[in-house]
Order: sequence, then C-alpha cells, then structure tokens
Amino acid sequence: ITLLGSLWALEIHHHFEVTFFKQQYLALFLALGLGSVFLAVKTYPKQSGDKVPWYDWLLALSGLAIGLYVTILYPSIAYRLGILSPDRWIFGGLAILLLLEATRRVAGGTLAWLALGVILYTRFAEYMPGIFASKSPSWARIASYLYLDSNGMLGLPIDVAAGVVVAFILFGQALYAVGGDKFLTDLALIATGRYRGGPAKVSVVSSALFGTVSGSAVANVVVDGAITIPLMKSTGFPSHLAAAIEAVASNGGQITPPVMGAAAFLMAEFLSVPSAQIALAAAIPAALYYLALFTQIDLEAAKHGLLGLPANDIPRFRSVIRLGWVFLIPLSILVYTLMIANWEAGKAGMVAVIGVFIVGALQKETRPSFKKFVDAFEETGKTLLDIAVITALAGIVIGALHLSGFTFKISLLLVTLSGNNVFLLLLITALGCLFLGLPLPTTVVYITLAVLAAPALIQLGIPPLAAHLFLFYFGMVSLITPPDCLPVYIAASIAHANFWQTGWTAMRLGIAAYLVPFIFALHPPLIFIGSWQEIVIAVV
Repeated sequence: ITLLGSLWALEIHHHFEVTFFKQQYLALFLALGLGSVFLAVKTYPKQSGDKVPWYDWLLALSGLAIGLYVTILYPSIAYRLGILSPDRWIFGGLAILLLLEATRRVAGGTLAWLALGVILYTRFAEYMPGIFASKSPSWARIASYLYLDSNGMLGLPIDVAAGVVVAFILFGQALYAVGGDKFLTDLALIATGRYRGGPAKVSVVSSALFGTVSGSAVANVVVDGAITIPLMKSTGFPSHLAAAIEAVASNGGQITPPVMGAAAFLMAEFLSVPSAQIALAAAIPAALYYLALFTQIDLEAAKHGLLGLPANDIPRFRSVIRLGWVFLIPLSILVYTLMIANWEAGKAGMVAVIGVFIVGALQKETRPSFKKFVDAFEETGKTLLDIAVITALAGIVIGALHLSGFTFKISLLLVTLSGNNVFLLLLITALGCLFLGLPLPTTVVYITLAVLAAPALIQLGIPPLAAHLFLFYFGMVSLITPPDCLPVYIAASIAHANFWQTGWTAMRLGIAAYLVPFIFALHPPLIFIGSWQEIVIAVV
C-alpha cells in the first residue's frame, strides 16, 4: 500500500504512455486496504490466536476482487456509468457490505451504523413524511452509484488519503527511522522544555503557521501531526489529548489569514469583495480561536502535572545541532516545495521523504538499517489501513446523500423553521452546518448554505460578511465534531488513540470556534464592521 501510494504521489504514472483514470488507482488502493484489513484486524478485539480464519481469507479475496474489477475495467465502465448491469450492482452491493464490516473492525460499529442508516434512508425516502420524502432509487441503482460514481466510495475523501496522506505519514516514519524524531524532540525541549506543556504549544504554533499557507486541515494534520503527536506523547500527554490538540490546531488553519481555506475565496466571489477584506475580518476570530486553545493546553498541562524540566535535563543546543543539522535539509525541502514552489502536496511530501533517507545515510549515527527502512514502510501501511477504510465509507455517505437529495432539503428546512427569530435562525443554521459537515467538506457545506441560508440571515439584519463568515466557521468546525471528522480520525490514527475519546476532547478544546461566530454575527465590530470606537472596544 505504501509503495503504491508513494509512486502515485511522485507522479511516476505521468512518465508512462498509457493513460488511465484516477478511479483505477483509487480502486487498487482500496483493494489492497480492504484485503489487508480482513487479514490484519480480528473480527472481535477479544478474539484469541494469530491464525486467520477461513472466512477472513474469503473476505480479503472479496475485497481484492471488488477493487481489481474497477481497476481493470473502469475505462469501459466510465463511458457507460448509467447502465445497471448485474455485475455492477452485485459487486457494488458486496463492496458496501465489505466496507461496513471493515469499518466496524477498525473504528467501531457507530460509524458503520450511521452509513447504513443513510443508505436505508436513500432507499426508502418515498415513505418519509413531508419535506423528507423523495423518489427512491432501486437497490441496484444505489449499489452501482455508490460503487462507481466519483461522488461515491472512490470520491474526494479516499482521493485525499491515497494521494496526500500516504506521503506525509511516510515522511514522519522516515524521520523516526533515521533518528530525526529525537532531533526535533531535543529542539522542542530546548525551546519550551522549561515551560509546562511546551511540545503541545509548539504544535499549536506550527499548525497555525502552516495553516496560514495551506488552508487544508487534513494536510496540516499529516504534515505536523506525524512529528508533533509523538513529541507530545513522549513528554507525558495522553494519546487522545495529543491527537485532539493537533486536530484542533490544524483545523484552525482554514480560518487563519492570509490564505485560509478554499471557501474563503468563494466567499469573496459571493460577496464581490476583495479577498483581503475576508482575511481582515477573520483575523480577530482566528486569534481568539488559538488563544482559547493555547490557554486550555496550558491548563491541561497543569492538570496532568506536566511541569517544566529542570535545566540539567534539557539537552545542550550545540551538541544537538552538531548531529541533527542535516534534518533541517528535508524540512527545508518540504517548506520550499509546498509553500513557495506550490507543488502538489503529495509530491512535495515524497521528495522530502527521499531527502530524509539521503541525509540520514550521510552520518553513521543516523544511517538507517535495512530493517528500519522496511519498518518505516510497514508502519505507514498499518496506519493507512484505518484511513483507507474510513475515507471510502465517508464517500459512501456523501454519495447516498447526493442520490437522495437530502442535502438540499435539510438546508431548506432550516430556513423555514426559524420564523423571524435571528438567534433561533443562527442556532438552526449552525446545527445544519454541523449536520452537513458529517459527510461533506467545508467548501461544499459553505456553498450549500451560502445559497440557501445566507439570504435569510441577511434579511433578519445580519451584515452579509458576518452571515457568510458564520457559515464558513461552522462548516469548518464540523471537521472536529464527531462522528465523521476526518482530521480527528487521522490524528487519532497517528497517535494510536481512541477515536471517540479524541473527538470529544477536540470539541472541548475547540470550544471557541462554536461560540465566537455567534458573537460576531450579533456584534459585527469583532470583524471590523462598525465605527472605529466600537471596533477597538470589541477587539480589546
């Protein structure tokens, strides 16, 4: 899995004369992931023994089959997607069942039941009351659509995992293989070791800085989290807390000027204002977000007794930099290719991986053995098993909601329920953003409600910029709200932490993001709308 993802991220396929669809690669990635899950993860956690049961071999072969079917035949499938041939819906139904079972094994039953509930709603929507009713597609149509359409299991979520996440998880594992993790740990201890919770504060600062440029919560988690999460754990932070801190800090990059997330540029188009005005309006709320997170980390460190280290336990800068300066080279490569040269994130990550192994081989103390080299690829693959399954399941939920039309119906319902009460409308709209954010990325949530809910907010007296920024915030905050929060899931996978425990902790740490939008919607001076006296008082 790791080798396949690495070659794709390096864009090796562009050098071949054969043309193929991205879905063929994603299907092969999913086939290897599903096949491995049934061989590597027990049916039940308490199951004893290391022998793989016969039925798991059968499930593993089925997982390979449903992926290889698409990998081999997609060129002919792509031009006849609307045809419901028996082989398509049979393989599609099998793929859905396999993903539900694989999700139950790696992430527990709740996410699997949620996806099943959405699929059942899509099939039986014609029997629902009022606005929730719609024409129900057949089982064959549902299975084929979720299996083969680009809005289904081979959609955006698994595309991100197979194209970007693989490179940055491998980057973190490569650093461990050559001892780069110790160098970074020592640097962090030199900088913040005397203060309580120092490594977590480093995570917040680095995630905020990277987020100002990337605007992607997932990319932020895999870039920073592979380094900062083990760093936090090594200094005493519980696994779930380390993962939650990284997820919340990374997610804030979407609301941090100057770049912010992609939805910020869409907002500028909707409102016909310069992007700089959007960035200025977001500045104070973003500062409040990180101030609240920074404060809570300090309090968590105090609660867990994570005090500063005595001076004799903090390494000497000169001795650390003498051996570790070589690791600054791959980090510099990553920063340059990602932030200055604007390379694709996956390609930038893989070039940095190659740089890590090259500079590691330069010194005897950092030269990796062949076993460490292989272990780096194997550990990356183990982490990717969970991510491959959960992102494919997220694609199923997205596809089912698209197929049923429920996404747009719930948005319309939110507007009609509120009457003329502005606070009630804000509350209902916020809940709608969180609900839509279960399966959909921030940009899609924002676009959907900007069209349907923003006019009602503006009609009740909320300034247009405040209304749109409110929707943007709650679209963003859905990424740290269980049950379907991809940055939290990736962070939990890196930390080997319980997903639900990490999710609830992330909500608590990110509490400012749930409260601040209500404040600036009802009090616009916080986003620089009003007289200068009002703005100064609001900022203070």
